Amino acid sequence: MIKKNLIGRRRFLKASSLGLIGSGMSLGSASPRTLINLSLLGESKPFRIKEYRNLGRTDFRVSDLASGSVYDEGLLGAMLDAGVNYIDTAESYPGHHKIVSQAIKGRERKSIFITSKMEVKDDTSKEGFLKRARKCLDELKTDYIDCMMMHMPEKKEILKTEGFHSAMAELKAEGRIRFVGVSHHGSFWFKDPEESMENVLLAAAEDGRFDVFLLAYNFLQLDMAERVLEVCREKKIGTALMKTAPVGKYYLLKSRIEELDKERKDVHPLFREGLGRYREKAEKAENFIRKYDLKNVDEINGASIKFVLNNPNVNTVCCSLQNFEDLERVLKLSGERLDSEGEEKLEAYREGCGMLYCRHACGVCEPHCPRGVPVNTIMRYFHYYLAQGRVKEAILKYARIEGNRADSCRECQGFCEPACPYNVPIQGLLILANEELSLA
Repeated sequence: MIKKNLIGRRRFLKASSLGLIGSGMSLGSASPRTLINLSLLGESKPFRIKEYRNLGRTDFRVSDLASGSVYDEGLLGAMLDAGVNYIDTAESYPGHHKIVSQAIKGRERKSIFITSKMEVKDDTSKEGFLKRARKCLDELKTDYIDCMMMHMPEKKEILKTEGFHSAMAELKAEGRIRFVGVSHHGSFWFKDPEESMENVLLAAAEDGRFDVFLLAYNFLQLDMAERVLEVCREKKIGTALMKTAPVGKYYLLKSRIEELDKERKDVHPLFREGLGRYREKAEKAENFIRKYDLKNVDEINGASIKFVLNNPNVNTVCCSLQNFEDLERVLKLSGERLDSEGEEKLEAYREGCGMLYCRHACGVCEPHCPRGVPVNTIMRYFHYYLAQGRVKEAILKYARIEGNRADSCRECQGFCEPACPYNVPIQGLLILANEELSLA
């Protein structure tokens, strides 16, 4: 992986026409002032951010593309060099604060908007939140955090946690926190089915103390987020997006099913039925992909990001990148709009493949599960594993789920699937998630 990223870095530097003045200077430690644009020497134009938008009432001009889950210091540095100026991180992202601290070292601090996030846990005292926030500041090696978010409040009542707001008020007075926000991408519906992402975030907007929202929104999942985005525009709340490219890893999942068939000749018939329903829909989608020339996943991912950028209520899109090839593809999308050809591709994908995407922040099926399996949470961890390469983190998070996990789905009749409004073969996906997250 390291060697591949070094090669990718060289390709990116060449393709983007960026070079470093002097020798022995790493891209991750470079600042924009040390870059020379080789396009002045007749080379092609560099890949850079082309559009900036107002981040709600913060008065910050934010790049339309932002840094989400990026665990390579050099890669994050290259994003900043290219004009990305919003970084999303959290106290719960293993080692990520340190990566961010190295990437921003030596740069003009006020040119970068950094958000971190804290969950409301057992200790809800002001002192507890102050201690954790100051630890975040120490790890980031910065004098202030632009926005501290309440991370994933599962209930509306959590938004009013007095210890959190008292701590944020004190840190604001000290100049250590500038704004307060909230992130959300789904709750444990089997516990509180009425507490959807939409309901929690609308309550946060009504509360009035949150300046920036981080939420899930994509071309396959419109209903939960669009009302929230509209209210954010009305109340001048900044909006950052995640989970914007819901394109499935069909071939990886298909090959895994084939492996399971070989490995487990004698399995419970319900296990085989659950996988069988997934296989049937995956093969149908595969035929659709061939028929409508949807084989280029990068093209569909690009169109999906352009789709959300078309929404004027969206301020920035957090992109989770793993290498410089990803960065090159993403930077080309800045300032772009979805054209008719892209719209047709997405519509074809929605029609033929949409049933293979378990919607983030949905959870509609969870109240129908007799064993209380947290479907939304498990599928989010599976997304980390498959789409973002956060393998160890996903496995650890899955292991820490309290109560029943997806191993309960192996011998179940699949009550979740008839309840899904999107016709997702969710039992098969849950079985695959359990196999990967338990044994990887």
